[in-house]
Amino acid sequence: MSARSTALTILHTVKAVAWSFIGLRGSKDSEQNAKKLNPLHIIAVALVFIFLFVGALVLLVNWVVPT
Repeated sequence: MSARSTALTILHTVKAVAWSFIGLRGSKDSEQNAKKLNPLHIIAVALVFIFLFVGALVLLVNWVVPT
């Protein structure tokens, strides 16, 4: 697998997880992603998104409610 195709696969995985995260992914895209994307990559990207989301919430709360 070339570096370019690996980068495209990662980009497609990030795009699929991002659309799923906000709930705007169609069933046609879901079927295509199930065939193309590696489930372990999807889980890894989803975990990164979750940590970023939780971190952003913590920063927001600390900014709004200073201690």
